[in-house]
Amino acid sequence: MRRRLIPLALPLALAGLVLAGCAVTAQPGPTTSTTTDSRVESSAETIADVDSTIPAAAAELLAANADGTVVRDDEWSIDDAETVTLAGSTASSDSAGVTVDGSIVTITAAGVYRLTGALDGQVVVAAPDDAQVVLVLDGAEIENVTGSAIQVVTADDVAIDLAAGSSNTVTAASSADADASAAIYADADLTISGSGSLVVTDTGNDGISATDDLAIIGGTITVDAADDALRGKDSLMVEDGTLTLTAGGDALKSDQEEDATQGYVWIAGGIIDATAADDGIDAWTDALITGGTLSLATEDDGIHSETALAISGGEVTISRSYEGIESADIRIAGGVTRVTSSDDGVNASGTATSGVGMGGGMQDSGETVSISDGTLVIDADGDGLDSNGSIEMTGGDVTVFGPTAQNNGALDSNGGITVTGGTLVAIGSTGMAESPEESSAQGWLAATASGSAGSTVQIQDADGTVIAEYTATKAFGSVVFSSSAITDGQSYTVTVDGTSTSVTAGEAATGGMGGGMGTRR
Repeated sequence: MRRRLIPLALPLALAGLVLAGCAVTAQPGPTTSTTTDSRVESSAETIADVDSTIPAAAAELLAANADGTVVRDDEWSIDDAETVTLAGSTASSDSAGVTVDGSIVTITAAGVYRLTGALDGQVVVAAPDDAQVVLVLDGAEIENVTGSAIQVVTADDVAIDLAAGSSNTVTAASSADADASAAIYADADLTISGSGSLVVTDTGNDGISATDDLAIIGGTITVDAADDALRGKDSLMVEDGTLTLTAGGDALKSDQEEDATQGYVWIAGGIIDATAADDGIDAWTDALITGGTLSLATEDDGIHSETALAISGGEVTISRSYEGIESADIRIAGGVTRVTSSDDGVNASGTATSGVGMGGGMQDSGETVSISDGTLVIDADGDGLDSNGSIEMTGGDVTVFGPTAQNNGALDSNGGITVTGGTLVAIGSTGMAESPEESSAQGWLAATASGSAGSTVQIQDADGTVIAEYTATKAFGSVVFSSSAITDGQSYTVTVDGTSTSVTAGEAATGGMGGGMGTRR
């Protein structure tokens, strides 16, 4: 049975949208052949039905993706549970659906099974292909030093429920070439639910992995994995729970490569604290954040997706990364996002035509960054807000503390920057400083003005009224600012620690790069 991954907090209008799954038509992304999402086509009526609190930028991507699976608490009853008592190297149960062979406990039938006690061995689910199996962990400790500790071989849907007030541990040493390469491994759809706690450790490979859909809808879950912490091959969704993830690979991952409507990661709620040697979130297709709280510290990308990436709610803090946010189609439509990166902060790249050097070549290869709402703060050692294609801002509040090196810029685009709404400030080096296009409907200004970490930057109009004020986080030589308070052609003053520079709105700063990669007014 397939059930859509719909967080309970989402409005019914959105639920109706995503229930339609692949049948829904929506066209995310630009119209260029390299980045257009050809999975579906536009349907204004469907998008119009979405509650106004769920921006179309995210709703379109949700509509474009296939149905996922989740086992809800109302689909089973604890009153039906049959007890499996784990006892060292063996176990016991009166259930006809349980067999015990030495230290291997096998669930062979649909039903609800309560596991309690400690087992040095393995729990296996080998039920009929149409079976729904619920494993209630209630003070369970399962350890397997030679492979997976919980392995689902066959079933339709499997849920692991963490009993209220219980503490549970699953420890394994799985390997990449094994049939089950995770401490908890499901060759089926898998849901983690409940209000208890679970500590998962895998010294050989992944923590929790499902070859189909993986949904986290509750629990306090700690995962320490040699490779990926959480992996749902078809999809990975987090709706609720408190997750602490440590990964030698990616923290949250979906990597279905054969179906363009799968391979997505959706964070709809919960609290996630993840540390990863690779990516924090890695999606083969789409990465969506519509709620929750995320804290990501990574050695590679904070959030990476191959097709499209949307943040429309929640709070995201990427405290350490190589590149903070990377995808071909990036949409910021809500929430609060903070990015710290050693290279690019937000980088739209990845199409087949992307070149090398200077942010992927000088040509516009079709990637897009679109910002319509929310708060985005970037602190980047490379380019701050970067696109191998275009950058479009229609709303929101964006602050970029860009690089100190002259070979990168706080703003960097190959296809131009247009601003029609919101507030944008970019403070960085002068060498590659870029300003918005002449065609931008909203006024902007650019100044060659220098300062250091802790410097106060003020934007003042001709009457001396302070329009905006910022505190720099590092040394800089360029300031670009746009807001509804700026009128094209009018004079303004940019003051840094008492030193003022007069500028005319709509004119690129001397030595910088104007709209359209160097075309100055």
